[in-house]
Amino acid sequence: MDRLELFQQHRGRMFGIAYQMLGSATDADEVLQEAWLRWQSVDHQTVKEPAAFLAKVVTNLCLNQFTSARARRETYVGEWLPEPTNHQGPLDQLAQQESVSYALLLVLEKLTPAERAAYVLREAFAYSHREVADLIGTTEANARQLHSRARKHVAADQRTARVDPGKWRLLVERFLAAAQHGDIAGLEKLLAADVVSRADGGGKVMAARNPIHGRDRVARYLIGTLTKFGAGITPYLGEVNGEPAIIAAAPDGMRGVIFIHFEGDLIASLEMVLNPDKLSRIEGLPGLDW
Repeated sequence: MDRLELFQQHRGRMFGIAYQMLGSATDADEVLQEAWLRWQSVDHQTVKEPAAFLAKVVTNLCLNQFTSARARRETYVGEWLPEPTNHQGPLDQLAQQESVSYALLLVLEKLTPAERAAYVLREAFAYSHREVADLIGTTEANARQLHSRARKHVAADQRTARVDPGKWRLLVERFLAAAQHGDIAGLEKLLAADVVSRADGGGKVMAARNPIHGRDRVARYLIGTLTKFGAGITPYLGEVNGEPAIIAAAPDGMRGVIFIHFEGDLIASLEMVLNPDKLSRIEGLPGLDW
């Protein structure tokens, strides 16, 4: 098998590692380009296990990229949210296992780079603690600790709890009806007292640049935004990153994807990805009938 064939054989796993570690499909593609350059330059006779070699290269590239990625986010216009994607090739099966869910990506943003790497490699790709230690360059004992801390963070976040699609759909349909009719009182009844709304416009479209907190403020913000910018936009329900979401479509293309997370029967958070640069990988996503 030649160099390109070997690289392509492991491309899905490499993309999965990079995407989950960086939260950006665009950055993951850049990592794979660099991994390909390194793969071309290495003496393949010295590589006993190509899969392990490539996974280590990608992991280290991601760990190195965290510094520059976070520096870019400090100058990013407004709130930065992970980039949704449904075009992951071999990762489609993982999406069904909820290991690439958007809710999980949001929680992973709170971890240190080392914790995030340990969690992704262990949970999504079933590497042993010894293998994780080798991939990230640490001891097996430390790899265990990193993974344990990461799991506790993930388990403590309500957004990562399994969602019942039927219940989610009923609650979201009530939410959409209240929002589209300008029913502030009805909308407030669906929101938790400490609800948070985040919007990622990237300076490309109109979006709140800071998170909005509280039932009254979020309700008025949502209805005000729909009143000003909702003309010609049709919302429908779809599945993105293995979880249900609202897709906002217009005649000229997709305008946004909204992830809604509940605690009980109340909306606890809304994440609205509106930056057109982050929507290309879910453009044309069909609606789903749950």
